[in-house]
Amino acid sequence: MRRLILVLLVLCVSCSAFAQGNMPSNSQQRKVFPYAYTVDDLPNKLRLITIPTDYPNLVALYIVVGTGSRNEVEAGKSGYAHLFEHLMFRGSKNFSADQRDAILKRAGASSNAYTTDDRTVYHEVFSKEDLPQIMEIEADRFLRLTYPETAYKTETRAVLGEYNKNSASPFSKMEEVLRATAYNKHTYTHTTMGFIKDIEDMPNQYQYSLEFYRRYYRPEYTTIIIAGDVTRDQALQLTRKNFGEWQTGNYMPEIPGEPEQTAPRTANIDWPTPTLPIIAVAFRGPAYSDEKLDKAALDLLASIAFGQNSELFQRLVLKEQKVDFVGASFGDQLDPELFTVYSRVKDPKDVAYVQEQILQTFKRFTTETIPQAKLDATRSNARYSFAHAMDSSEAIASAIAPYVALRRTPETLNKVFAMYDRITPEDMRTAARRYFVDRNRTIVTLQTKQGATTANTGGTNQ
Repeated sequence: MRRLILVLLVLCVSCSAFAQGNMPSNSQQRKVFPYAYTVDDLPNKLRLITIPTDYPNLVALYIVVGTGSRNEVEAGKSGYAHLFEHLMFRGSKNFSADQRDAILKRAGASSNAYTTDDRTVYHEVFSKEDLPQIMEIEADRFLRLTYPETAYKTETRAVLGEYNKNSASPFSKMEEVLRATAYNKHTYTHTTMGFIKDIEDMPNQYQYSLEFYRRYYRPEYTTIIIAGDVTRDQALQLTRKNFGEWQTGNYMPEIPGEPEQTAPRTANIDWPTPTLPIIAVAFRGPAYSDEKLDKAALDLLASIAFGQNSELFQRLVLKEQKVDFVGASFGDQLDPELFTVYSRVKDPKDVAYVQEQILQTFKRFTTETIPQAKLDATRSNARYSFAHAMDSSEAIASAIAPYVALRRTPETLNKVFAMYDRITPEDMRTAARRYFVDRNRTIVTLQTKQGATTANTGGTNQ
């Protein structure tokens, strides 16, 4: 499921797909993703990305399905992308759940999955000699998933339990209310878990679940990443053998567009048990783009304005010690996403003050030009940190999976850093002026009932 993560810098990227079988040029020294890879498209539109690495013996297999909560367009049917993250472990035509688990256990494989707004990702790491059998069991569940209605109902009850557990977290409730307040029509209005009323009705929707599988678990929505001690020929042969008969579908969802926001919005959550107050200040931001500069400019601004080295962090967290954290979250989404700053306040009486400091920081960067040296240092650190983190085959596959979900190629990652290199201080100020305006703003506060204070009035950010 989509988790609420405070990030100091969130990277965005994209690019047009590499030609089949092409390799990136070694002469391009500025590429943050330096690994030679190949891209192969099967006739059924399944895409394979093979990344041979210098890490011996192990292979990471990531299967990226371009389906998340964004695709849940029908009323009463939210949460099904996340539900399938569970159902896909329930067994298939030729391998029961127990048989699958036994194969993975013998291989010493780690296996898991996650769901976000725009994608669902299934991943394993294992010894290279186990690749043929693991490709076989993976193909069987993607092509021939089976689950009886009794098992389906069991899994829907597990999802309801997960929702109830998450609801005990103030941050999960904050994300849920923020999205429901900021969006009216677009499917980003619900989290990946879905609306509670839809989750409660899931046990009655067995036939619809089969339809969801038929719609989205298709090769045209899917990209396979194989990274590690592997060759292109081996990976391609196994993919053709196991996934070649997978039939292309014909379903295209009509994602509803979100109308322009015309006035600031607010919401308050009265939390039933003692907790520190939490503030979320969000502005409507742009979708991911590899052509327009606004998203890349705001990515860099997120770190400069709200990261650990920012003046706001230094003042509120270290000097005044009024909050225990403050940070920005701004993901790479297929459609316009929220640029959100979260903070947790130590004393309820300081909620209004902290909220105003966050608002003033947004306003500041609509007029102030960031020093060139600070911008250069920020993007240099982003490049170094990202490259340094790709220290295993699993880390490499994991790092590119979100970007592959956007444009089905690792080159997306290189494109975003190329865009970062183009950003000027004026580009950042222009983007801030365009998006950090009152009508685009949503503020949500969460406080224990007896700790409520006067906040949410909001300063002006025109």
